[in-house]
Amino acid sequence: MSDIDDLIPLLGAPPGADAEPVEALQRQWGVNFPADFLSFVKAYGDLAIDEYLYVWGARYLESYAGSMGSRMEGQPYMPAPVLPSEGGMLLWGNTVEGDQLFLVDRGQGRWTVSAFRRGNGDWYESDLEFVPWLRGVLTEEVAAEWFPEWDETLDVRRLSS
Repeated sequence: MSDIDDLIPLLGAPPGADAEPVEALQRQWGVNFPADFLSFVKAYGDLAIDEYLYVWGARYLESYAGSMGSRMEGQPYMPAPVLPSEGGMLLWGNTVEGDQLFLVDRGQGRWTVSAFRRGNGDWYESDLEFVPWLRGVLTEEVAAEWFPEWDETLDVRRLSS
Protein backbone atom coordinates (compact mmCIF):
# COMPACT_ATOMS: atom_id res chain seq x y z
CA MET A 1 0.00 0.00 0.00
CA SER A 2 1.45 3.37 -1.01
CA ASP A 3 1.31 6.55 1.02
CA ILE A 4 -1.24 7.89 -1.47
CA ASP A 5 -3.55 4.99 -0.62
CA ASP A 6 -3.78 6.41 2.92
CA LEU A 7 -5.46 9.52 1.47
CA ILE A 8 -8.11 7.78 -0.67
CA PRO A 9 -10.59 7.38 2.21
CA LEU A 10 -10.27 11.14 2.85
CA LEU A 11 -9.98 12.60 -0.66
CA GLY A 12 -11.61 9.94 -2.82
CA ALA A 13 -10.01 7.99 -5.62
CA PRO A 14 -7.38 9.98 -7.48
CA PRO A 15 -8.50 11.05 -10.94
CA GLY A 16 -4.94 11.04 -12.31
CA ALA A 17 -3.19 14.14 -13.58
CA ASP A 18 -0.79 15.07 -16.33
CA ALA A 19 2.63 14.34 -14.83
CA GLU A 20 4.73 15.90 -17.59
CA PRO A 21 4.50 19.53 -16.37
CA VAL A 22 5.70 18.66 -12.87
CA GLU A 23 8.47 16.44 -14.20
CA ALA A 24 9.52 19.21 -16.59
CA LEU A 25 9.51 21.66 -13.67
CA GLN A 26 11.87 19.38 -11.72
CA ARG A 27 14.27 19.39 -14.66
CA GLN A 28 13.95 23.16 -15.10
CA TRP A 29 14.64 23.83 -11.40
CA GLY A 30 17.33 21.14 -11.18
CA VAL A 31 15.76 19.42 -8.17
CA ASN A 32 14.01 16.14 -7.45
CA PHE A 33 10.76 16.77 -5.66
CA PRO A 34 9.99 14.49 -2.71
CA ALA A 35 8.65 11.15 -3.90
CA ASP A 36 5.39 11.29 -1.92
CA PHE A 37 4.61 14.82 -3.11
CA LEU A 38 5.39 13.85 -6.70
CA SER A 39 3.14 10.78 -6.42
CA PHE A 40 0.37 12.95 -4.96
CA VAL A 41 0.41 15.59 -7.71
CA LYS A 42 0.58 12.89 -10.37
CA ALA A 43 -2.49 11.27 -8.83
CA TYR A 44 -4.56 14.27 -7.75
CA GLY A 45 -3.26 17.33 -9.58
CA ASP A 46 -4.15 20.75 -8.18
CA LEU A 47 -6.78 20.62 -5.41
CA ALA A 48 -8.95 22.77 -3.21
CA ILE A 49 -9.97 20.96 -0.04
CA ASP A 50 -13.07 22.45 1.58
CA GLU A 51 -12.19 25.76 -0.09
CA TYR A 52 -9.65 26.11 2.74
CA LEU A 53 -6.51 24.17 1.82
CA TYR A 54 -5.00 24.51 -1.64
CA VAL A 55 -2.43 22.07 -3.00
CA TRP A 56 -0.62 23.28 -6.11
CA GLY A 57 0.25 20.51 -8.51
CA ALA A 58 1.46 20.27 -12.07
CA ARG A 59 -0.79 22.99 -13.47
CA TYR A 60 -0.18 25.81 -10.96
CA LEU A 61 2.92 24.96 -8.93
CA GLU A 62 5.36 26.98 -11.03
CA SER A 63 3.23 30.12 -11.26
CA TYR A 64 2.26 30.05 -7.57
CA ALA A 65 5.81 29.45 -6.38
CA GLY A 66 7.02 32.18 -8.74
CA SER A 67 4.56 34.83 -7.64
CA MET A 68 4.16 34.14 -3.92
CA GLY A 69 7.64 32.73 -3.38
CA SER A 70 9.33 35.79 -4.86
CA ARG A 71 7.28 38.03 -2.52
CA MET A 72 8.26 35.99 0.53
CA GLU A 73 11.90 35.29 -0.24
CA GLY A 74 14.25 37.46 1.76
CA GLN A 75 11.66 38.34 4.43
CA PRO A 76 13.01 38.08 7.98
CA TYR A 77 10.62 35.25 8.86
CA MET A 78 11.85 33.08 5.97
CA PRO A 79 14.57 30.64 7.07
CA ALA A 80 15.66 29.75 3.51
CA PRO A 81 15.13 30.73 -0.11
CA VAL A 82 12.21 29.42 -2.15
CA LEU A 83 12.53 27.24 -5.24
CA PRO A 84 13.56 27.85 -7.97
CA SER A 85 16.36 29.54 -6.00
CA GLU A 86 19.21 27.12 -5.37
CA GLY A 87 18.74 25.24 -2.11
CA GLY A 88 15.21 26.57 -1.87
CA MET A 89 12.13 25.24 -0.16
CA LEU A 90 9.25 23.95 -2.26
CA LEU A 91 6.19 26.23 -1.87
CA TRP A 92 3.43 23.70 -2.54
CA GLY A 93 0.26 25.18 -1.09
CA ASN A 94 -1.59 27.64 1.07
CA THR A 95 -4.68 28.09 3.18
CA VAL A 96 -7.45 30.58 2.65
CA GLU A 97 -6.08 32.35 5.74
CA GLY A 98 -2.83 33.11 3.89
CA ASP A 99 -0.66 30.46 5.54
CA GLN A 100 2.05 29.36 3.10
CA LEU A 101 3.01 25.68 3.02
CA PHE A 102 6.49 24.42 2.17
CA LEU A 103 8.53 21.27 1.87
CA VAL A 104 12.06 21.67 3.23
CA ASP A 105 14.88 19.43 2.03
CA ARG A 106 16.40 17.69 5.05
CA GLY A 107 18.83 15.65 2.96
CA GLN A 108 18.93 12.06 1.75
CA GLY A 109 15.65 12.50 -0.14
CA ARG A 110 13.67 13.48 2.96
CA TRP A 111 11.56 16.64 2.79
CA THR A 112 9.38 17.77 5.69
CA VAL A 113 6.46 20.19 5.89
CA SER A 114 7.01 23.68 7.25
CA ALA A 115 4.81 26.76 7.01
CA PHE A 116 4.63 30.46 7.46
CA ARG A 117 1.53 30.90 9.59
CA ARG A 118 0.22 34.30 8.63
CA GLY A 119 -2.28 34.63 11.46
CA ASN A 120 0.35 33.77 14.06
CA GLY A 121 3.15 35.61 12.26
CA ASP A 122 5.50 32.70 12.88
CA TRP A 123 7.31 29.79 11.28
CA TYR A 124 6.00 26.25 11.86
CA GLU A 125 8.25 23.19 11.58
CA SER A 126 7.13 19.59 11.34
CA ASP A 127 9.06 16.32 11.23
CA LEU A 128 6.49 14.85 8.85
CA GLU A 129 6.80 14.36 5.12
CA PHE A 130 4.04 15.54 2.78
CA VAL A 131 1.53 12.64 2.72
CA PRO A 132 1.71 11.79 6.45
CA TRP A 133 1.39 15.49 7.29
CA LEU A 134 -1.59 16.02 4.96
CA ARG A 135 -3.30 12.90 6.28
CA GLY A 136 -2.68 14.12 9.84
CA VAL A 137 -4.14 17.54 9.07
CA LEU A 138 -7.24 16.07 7.45
CA THR A 139 -7.81 13.69 10.37
CA GLU A 140 -7.13 16.52 12.85
CA GLU A 141 -4.16 14.66 14.38
CA VAL A 142 -1.64 17.27 13.18
CA ALA A 143 -1.74 21.09 13.27
CA ALA A 144 -5.24 21.04 14.72
CA GLU A 145 -4.61 24.34 16.50
CA TRP A 146 -4.41 26.25 13.22
CA PHE A 147 -6.51 24.16 10.85
CA PRO A 148 -10.30 23.93 10.98
CA GLU A 149 -12.38 21.04 12.18
CA TRP A 150 -13.21 19.26 8.96
CA ASP A 151 -16.67 18.02 8.06
CA GLU A 152 -17.05 14.27 7.93
CA THR A 153 -17.10 14.48 4.14
CA LEU A 154 -14.49 16.75 2.60
CA ASP A 155 -15.37 18.87 -0.42
CA VAL A 156 -12.48 18.08 -2.74
CA ARG A 157 -12.39 20.05 -5.96
CA ARG A 158 -9.83 19.64 -8.67
CA LEU A 159 -8.63 23.01 -9.93
CA SER A 160 -8.48 23.64 -13.63
CA SER A 161 -7.64 26.59 -15.81
